[in-house]
Amino acid sequence: MSTTGDSDTIAQTDAETPASTSTNRRQPYGQGFLDTISEGWAERPETAPPARDQAAYTAARREAVSAAFPGKRLVIPAGDLKQRSNDTDYPFRAHSAFSHLTGWASDAEPGSVLLFEPREGAAGHDVTLYFRERADRTTAEFYSDASIGEFWIGPRPALAGVAADLGLATAHIDEFEARDGELVLDEDDDLTRFVSELRLVKDEYELAQMQLAVDVTARGFDDIVANLPTIIAHPRGERIVEGVFHQRARSDGNAIGYDTIAASGPHACYLHWTRNDGAVVPGDLILIDAGAEVDSLYTADITRTLPVSGTFTDIQRRIYETVREAADAAFAAAQPGVKFRSVHEAAMRVIATRVAEWGLLPVTAEEALDADRGGHHRRYMVHGTSHHLGIDVHDCAQARRDMYYDGLLEPGMVFTIEPGLYFQIDDLTVPEEYRGIGVRIEDDIVMTADGPVNLSAGIPRTADEVEAWIARLSARA
Repeated sequence: MSTTGDSDTIAQTDAETPASTSTNRRQPYGQGFLDTISEGWAERPETAPPARDQAAYTAARREAVSAAFPGKRLVIPAGDLKQRSNDTDYPFRAHSAFSHLTGWASDAEPGSVLLFEPREGAAGHDVTLYFRERADRTTAEFYSDASIGEFWIGPRPALAGVAADLGLATAHIDEFEARDGELVLDEDDDLTRFVSELRLVKDEYELAQMQLAVDVTARGFDDIVANLPTIIAHPRGERIVEGVFHQRARSDGNAIGYDTIAASGPHACYLHWTRNDGAVVPGDLILIDAGAEVDSLYTADITRTLPVSGTFTDIQRRIYETVREAADAAFAAAQPGVKFRSVHEAAMRVIATRVAEWGLLPVTAEEALDADRGGHHRRYMVHGTSHHLGIDVHDCAQARRDMYYDGLLEPGMVFTIEPGLYFQIDDLTVPEEYRGIGVRIEDDIVMTADGPVNLSAGIPRTADEVEAWIARLSARA
């Protein structure tokens, strides 16, 4: 941390500070053209919207940050546009900490900055949101800048409107950039960690958004099941799965929360299969890991594994129901006050027990579960069972271990339960009938004072429920 005067300046570590990305997008229009095109337009009155539902919650979050860093100047950027190719950018998504502290989510402006300025002679901070305000029709920027000009990209927000909307003081980004000499922007692990841990326990607004994201995701899974005939008929049916879900995520939400995994047959054994270029063949299983991100940027994270033909084979059902048994054991273990890692341990006990019973281990289940000498069962499930979930799909990732994996479950925490079994197509340690089968079941859980609640319980989970789901929606197709 570096000192500037009597206070320190801290910048969020993993978001870029403002930079002009639009310089090369400006078109060489002459003044005569600008004089001509700026005339003859109707007035566009500005209206200040009411404050967002979460304004009180974001204010409380900012107060928590302020209290944790007395006397420190804090700089938290939204990030900027990132070039995809030539003059094309990736869709902009603000940094999660920035959105969490401002409430500015899918409509946030690139290059914005949230500044916590220590008050002189008093406790706390003055907090200001800086961004590039809209330019009116008399400016060259309006017409000639293809990156931020409204003539190119549509209406942009005004300072007064955003201030009213978010319940937060605003100022033009030029005022922030003029202070570059005094604002030394350092990486700071303490701030990164704090804003990550601040999201471990969700408030009421966040919990409602999580349920909304799950509900949109559930409709997306219904869409996939209803379109199975079309999916099967296409040589790259996995792409159709991806497209069907994307349509729902965009129509009912903001976007997908992460790249959809549509993994059919042996592809289901690759944990992060996002190539999605394979066929979806009757007789195989398809593992679909997908989540819709809603406009507030909160995302679901759901996995279901479906028999493409509508019915599990005996061996598929055995594997599937074992994974469900592990998920149910993890759910039962998740109680207020227990360590977060206990959820994973409960699931892994089931996995080790069952694969040992099937003769797949060279040792007993107890020996496999021994932390020092075992681990044999992990060959078939190498990932963890749970992670926190929220405005990031892997939320709170910079939290300290003793607050995360070794932390205690509290009411308001949202996390996944997602055990699996994966038998690679070329794994000679398992019988041939197991090879190429991958199963994962993933649900989104909120902890309450009375125990865990499955936000995604409405999406069919048991083998019987999944078969009935496919039969019901296929009948409508």
